Amino acid sequence: MAGIVLRVRLIGGDRMDITYERPGMSDQDELIEHVIATLSEDTGALQCRHGGRLIVLYGRGVAAIEVAPRGPVL
Repeated sequence: MAGIVLRVRLIGGDRMDITYERPGMSDQDELIEHVIATLSEDTGALQCRHGGRLIVLYGRGVAAIEVAPRGPVL
């Protein structure tokens, strides 16, 4: 199961870090493409985790996403 951490900037200006995992996918690049494709749809929504809470992230409320770095930041 592939998992990534996304920093999401919402249209209202707030930011949050969420974790998204998808069973059946083992490649992070494929998972990132899935997230982008889902959020770009008019009715796109992802089930994610923010801390210990399950949240639903709707694409219409997202202004930008950043993917956490995979290695050390130099």
